[in-house]
Amino acid sequence: MRIIILAGMLFLMSFQMNAQGIDFFHGTWEEALVKAKAEEKIIFVDAYTTWCGPCKRMAKNVFTLPEVGEFYNANFINMKIDMEKKPGRAFQQKYPVTAYPTFYYIDEKGETVLTTKGGRKPEDFIALGRTAVGKIDRSVDFVTAYEKGDRDPDLVYNYVRALNKAGKPSLRIANDYIKSQKDLTTPENLKFILEATTQADSRVFSLLVKHRKAIEAMTSKEAVSEKIENACKATLGKSIEYESKELFVEAKEKMKDNCPEECKDFAMKADMRYYNETNQPDLYLKSCNTYAKKAIKKDADELATLAKSMTGAFGKNKNVMEAAEKIASKSVKEGKKANHYFTYAEILNKNGRKKDALAAAKKCIALAGENPREKQRAEQLLKIIENG
Repeated sequence: MRIIILAGMLFLMSFQMNAQGIDFFHGTWEEALVKAKAEEKIIFVDAYTTWCGPCKRMAKNVFTLPEVGEFYNANFINMKIDMEKKPGRAFQQKYPVTAYPTFYYIDEKGETVLTTKGGRKPEDFIALGRTAVGKIDRSVDFVTAYEKGDRDPDLVYNYVRALNKAGKPSLRIANDYIKSQKDLTTPENLKFILEATTQADSRVFSLLVKHRKAIEAMTSKEAVSEKIENACKATLGKSIEYESKELFVEAKEKMKDNCPEECKDFAMKADMRYYNETNQPDLYLKSCNTYAKKAIKKDADELATLAKSMTGAFGKNKNVMEAAEKIASKSVKEGKKANHYFTYAEILNKNGRKKDALAAAKKCIALAGENPREKQRAEQLLKIIENG
């Protein structure tokens, strides 16, 4: 069940495909600590240098991925710190960095939760973040009292909230509490129902929907809609873990019934994720084409991101790669940016179209202009294509 909750956490917040991947905070370290405390999050630090090869690969191939961005943006205050500049030197006075990249996970008090060195594959990098999240477990503060029979509403509420924050199962405790209550319409119990709703396939979710107007009056429509959507995402995550078509359908139906304005976008993205992670390339391809035509249409950034995601999902599938090429081609026509041509050149090269790939890479270099980072990576790609 812990894996299920964590899978749901992966889809917290807005369930966007997040074309930008990880959203890095650009404030000071002190501001990051304040933000981490206010949002009850851990600070993730990418301690890097501009010349470090693995650092560049992480920045290019991992930090930019939608699934990585979704998890890290939901659970961390993310920071990139150049260890050769002043903020990096100040950071190293407390947090030693001897290799690049070094990843730090630091709590709001400035204490190290987890640290590790070296690049990671996307799935390993997400797993690393999950480990860090799991280390912040305030539910232990309530276990003893609860197990001794203390059912004070405030204690149970805080216990469930702490379990949710730590990515631990809370439904059993929530259901036990709800069964003990004669009146679920009190402000305290309505607040509890909102906090306890973690999965769409649960009794608590049904209670949230039943008492939706009252809970919205206490909080806001946005807060309730977000809870409903997050619960549907968690059920989607469970459907993938168990390869359950029934739960997959239920997650989409619950969104349709309770968040009709967002349900179409949710369903298209859910289709892509489900068919990707359950290894169904034909259905994955169909869902990607639907998303490209109905949702992102002429959005060059989103088209490029989708094409890149398709190569990561089924890079050896001819049909998927041909479709990815077409989508990437559309992105360069709509956007004409260096990063769009970079993705297009990569896909063309993978599809064995060297001549066209070279042309796209050269176009990328030309559009990079005076941007040294974009120009350098485009020149590296050009060499790779030239060398076969």
